Amino acid sequence: MNFSRIKSFLLGRALSDDQISHEKLSVFWGLPIMSSDAISSVAYGVEEILLALILPIGMLAVNIVWKVGPPILILLLLLVFSFTQIINHYPNGGGSYIVTKENFGRRPALLAASCLVVDYIMTVAVSVSSSTAAIAAMFPVLEPYKVLISLVCLSLITLMNLRGISESSKVFGMPTYLFILSMVITIIAGLIKVKSG
Repeated sequence: MNFSRIKSFLLGRALSDDQISHEKLSVFWGLPIMSSDAISSVAYGVEEILLALILPIGMLAVNIVWKVGPPILILLLLLVFSFTQIINHYPNGGGSYIVTKENFGRRPALLAASCLVVDYIMTVAVSVSSSTAAIAAMFPVLEPYKVLISLVCLSLITLMNLRGISESSKVFGMPTYLFILSMVITIIAGLIKVKSG
């Protein structure tokens, strides 16, 4: 089996330039991809905020962690507003580099693109390590293999992203919607328990 066959097997058939230009996502599949940062923050954010606050102020952190929510909500609303503006002004696509270059010049555009790369690396690193910690907490026998599990997850994420946006959106979209559904069920169950005492 030569390299091109292995590549074709792992990544799928290469698309022509014309086919790539028609690769578009529907709202249903685009939403989980575009909102993955926010959703991953919901998944592990509160725990990480508590860990950061517990070190300096101890268990008082449990009583004040809710105060961190409103600034995060404001930031999320600002992000939604800015994404809406970008989509309206760049309907054919406009990443941070293109938008910044057209409005502020080349150097700020390079800075914006660099910041985005660092953001993606940090998001993946924190998300993968957090999910691995959750897996190890559920199955303590896997504790010694946390680094290996993280590397396998990272390899799968990389492979899916290399397969193309339409395929990766479906693979990453289903767990996202499953997570949203589980959060809704958890909130409803919590409200019912509070109401029933």
